[in-house]
Amino acid sequence: MSQKSELPIAVGIDLGTTAVRCIIGMQEEEAPAPSIIGVGVSGTEGVRKGVVHDVASTVSAITAAIDEAERISGVEIRGATVGVNGQHLVTVSSRGIVAVGNANREISQEDIARVEEAATVMQLPPNREIVGIFPRNYTVDGQEHVKNPVGMSGMRLEVDTSLVTAATPFLKNTTRSINQAGIDIHTHTATALAASRTVASPRDREIGCVVVDIGANTTGVAVFEEGELLHASVLPVGAAHVTNDIAIGLRTDVETAENIKLDYIDADPQTKHANEGFTVKELNGDPLTVTKLEVNTIAQARLKELFRLVDKELKKVKKDGMLPAGALLCGGGANLTGIAELAKQELRLPAHIKSPRGFSGIVDKIQDPQFSTAIGLMLEDMEGEYDLGGDLSVTSIIGNLQSWMGSIVDRFRS
Repeated sequence: MSQKSELPIAVGIDLGTTAVRCIIGMQEEEAPAPSIIGVGVSGTEGVRKGVVHDVASTVSAITAAIDEAERISGVEIRGATVGVNGQHLVTVSSRGIVAVGNANREISQEDIARVEEAATVMQLPPNREIVGIFPRNYTVDGQEHVKNPVGMSGMRLEVDTSLVTAATPFLKNTTRSINQAGIDIHTHTATALAASRTVASPRDREIGCVVVDIGANTTGVAVFEEGELLHASVLPVGAAHVTNDIAIGLRTDVETAENIKLDYIDADPQTKHANEGFTVKELNGDPLTVTKLEVNTIAQARLKELFRLVDKELKKVKKDGMLPAGALLCGGGANLTGIAELAKQELRLPAHIKSPRGFSGIVDKIQDPQFSTAIGLMLEDMEGEYDLGGDLSVTSIIGNLQSWMGSIVDRFRS
């Protein structure tokens, strides 16, 4: 008889343009880091530029990803934290002001909650909703730039915040898709901010960094300094645009262009590409001979455009070339060879490829930049005060993991 453990699970669901990713994690007592116990990935054609445009197709992809994650983990998913993506995400600044409630004028956590709620009371267009509030600093009786006013004495408490807002129709389509797949939504989180939870350390956010989450058709940008969010946005350019450019430039099919991108592109501007040719087989079986110089010129042009758009976002908050921790690149597009070197040149910042690290469990499945957002959503779900479910059988979870790993080994042997 297996011993039961009241361990809650946490779930993150990332609705990407090309794939839905579902991560199940749990935090065991005294364990140094969360354990990944379930991973599910399913291709989708129902999401375009980060937003749902075909609910039925998206529901099917969500269900397939959830089923895979449940099969691996041996647990049932009831709710999840879900990512929100797309150009409709907009960051605005807001200020909240309240009077300190305690008779002795000592600021409490309740006062913090009230002033942050006051910052959300602002005039928004009727078709927009707040999906995230990020305090930057507090002011106590005129004393500015207070990071944590709890325990201080004062009569007037103010807060400057960054509010991330989303278009209500797009948010409702996401909610409808998740609900029709049988899952309750605990909360929504902008995908770039979720990725930041995974790849940006507290030190990175303190000294200043920009997280660049490169997806298929969009790129999320989140700028941090002094531990706080300064700016977040979504750009309409991603790794799939590189594929499309190669397909057009070489007059070949998209599948062949994708293979060329993954196998032959080197975005490093210092690499001297000789005019040497290579041959790939097209979808119809015909051989295609091109040069490395040709394909890299096409790819670098699009990637330079991407990083110039990122630099433009940094200029909006006057942080272009001014973030010591540099650019932290994640998302599937971060797997392109030489992309960090190109980012250094275009952004005039240090640049690093970041993958999820420091977890236990099925780590071989998630140590790839493309899982940064889904892992971050799971961490958000773990920290939220939601009914995450429990009564897990640790023995059954281990048994499922061993069975799954055994099937992978058998697959390679065959």
